Amino acid sequence: MLAKAETLIEALPYFQRYAGCTFVVKYGGHAMGDPEAAKDFAQDIVLLKAVGINPVVVHGGGPQIGAMLKKLGVESTFVDGLRVTDKATAEIAEMVLSGAINKELVGWIAAAGGKALGISGKDGGLVTARKVTRTTKDPDSNIEQAIDLGFVGEPARIDTTILETANKAGIIPIVAPIAAGEDGHTYNINADTMAGAIAAAIGAARLFLLTDVTGVLDKQGKLLTDLTPADIAKLKADGTVAGGMIPKLDTCVQAVEAGCEAAVVLDGRVGHAMLLEFFTSRGAGTLIRKGE
Repeated sequence: MLAKAETLIEALPYFQRYAGCTFVVKYGGHAMGDPEAAKDFAQDIVLLKAVGINPVVVHGGGPQIGAMLKKLGVESTFVDGLRVTDKATAEIAEMVLSGAINKELVGWIAAAGGKALGISGKDGGLVTARKVTRTTKDPDSNIEQAIDLGFVGEPARIDTTILETANKAGIIPIVAPIAAGEDGHTYNINADTMAGAIAAAIGAARLFLLTDVTGVLDKQGKLLTDLTPADIAKLKADGTVAGGMIPKLDTCVQAVEAGCEAAVVLDGRVGHAMLLEFFTSRGAGTLIRKGE
């Protein structure tokens, strides 16, 4: 009992400092398919709300979209980690993200004693998307060529009214990374990108990216607990970080440089990792904050 009391006392300064602030949490990866991990995650989110912090959850669903496409016999191709999305694929992505996954998370929050609102970027004009463009160099001619990714988008404008309204009503927004463009089309948006853009727009105190890795590691495999954008540029230049970690760190840098106080990359497979990171002095992931 004494240990529990000491844990609460250790967390007290964090409760006091961040009461009334907003945390944006990107939830995805393999943790989404694990009922125990989902239960832990939902409890963490409900606890944040109970202590006066306003969590906004943005979820992914790439594996679930892939499974549904496979079941329906639709083949997928990827460019720079982004799924090339034709109209049929976009409709399936919206069905899986805004339907099955979004409402499942709402259910987990309810089971943990919270109230959640499942929405997508379309609702309340939250996100207006623009089409993502990518180029590649022809290896023979070295000429850059445009690649059409179809209905893959990125946030162009964000109106946080619906999030602020939900927060004030004691409701936790659960956001699917789907949005409409000014052209009227539906676009699938990378969940990390969506979370980062929302965190910047709402001036979040924290952006949490829950992943399938411990955090950012140095060349010896040791966790790097504190980084600035300048540190990240060096790590990218010398090859310490590569592959899928680069776009995640780019999202964190863009968010902190655009108004989010700090971003954290941490392992969503660890039970209550978010609480360990935030409410203890030890931490559990990699914190990125704007340098001096």
